[in-house]
Amino acid sequence: MSLVTAVLASESVNARELPVEPFVYGLVAFVIFLALAIVTYSYRDVANRHRAKAAAYAARHGGNEHPGH
Repeated sequence: MSLVTAVLASESVNARELPVEPFVYGLVAFVIFLALAIVTYSYRDVANRHRAKAAAYAARHGGNEHPGH
């Protein structure tokens, strides 16, 4: 019986409470994903900002920027 008592006693000792409320973890995750979304959104349309440079590169290397058009 002493083994069963020791196991039951050890389970109650290992219980830990969270340092903050559970919704705070979700809020932190949301803020991180929002920051990553803003960084990703900032790279939209980057290729069109340098269209002249891309055309000069394609002309120099004999490549067609849009094959089939």
